[in-house]
Amino acid sequence: MSVSRRHLAALLCGAFPLAATPALVPSALAQVAVYDPSNYAQNVLQAARALQQINNQISSLQNQAQMLIGQARNLASLPYSSLSALQQQVAATQALLGEARALAYNVQDIQDAFHRHYDVADLLASDADLTARAEARWTTSVAGFEDALKVQAGVVGGLETSRGEMQSLVSASQGASGALQAAQAGNQLLALQAQQLSALTAVVVANGRAQALEAADRAAARADAKARFSKFMGAAPQP
Repeated sequence: MSVSRRHLAALLCGAFPLAATPALVPSALAQVAVYDPSNYAQNVLQAARALQQINNQISSLQNQAQMLIGQARNLASLPYSSLSALQQQVAATQALLGEARALAYNVQDIQDAFHRHYDVADLLASDADLTARAEARWTTSVAGFEDALKVQAGVVGGLETSRGEMQSLVSASQGASGALQAAQAGNQLLALQAQQLSALTAVVVANGRAQALEAADRAAARADAKARFSKFMGAAPQP
């Protein structure tokens, strides 16, 4: 070995002792990072699958929440009710019908009145009795027409209330947030129509009652005239 080589070897041995050299090799190897493409791809795929599962769960929870919100809307009750107003209108119409004067809407009362004032007059009845019968019938007929007019006036007076209720119910139906509210609004509209039909029925009944009383009065008047004529002919001297 030349001098220069021996000198270089001595320097190396002095800088790196032989006892410490084996310990440096594992430490240097441990610090080297090993990259495995296959393992990295599998980790990325697993992370993507986990993320997709989480997204699916989030979508499912959102759908369930929307379904619950829709069910809550469908079960929400309509905040507006026209029941009280409709009941008041029906009660007012019934009160007008209940105020029928002289001859009420009662079968027994009608039978008693017809027996007294509308049946065939007794041939032995006096002129005063026949006059009293005619006056009672006339009073009943006038009262019947008065009752019909009052019922008509009451129904017409309730038209404004019915119009307001209809407008409110239509607005509530159009603004319904769920099926229950829409159904309740529709049911109340049907109830309003039923109330209007009952009011029209009351008008028809009152008018028919007045006309029936007038026709009965005319028929009874003819019967009384016939009784007077028969009585007069029976009292006339025979030729």
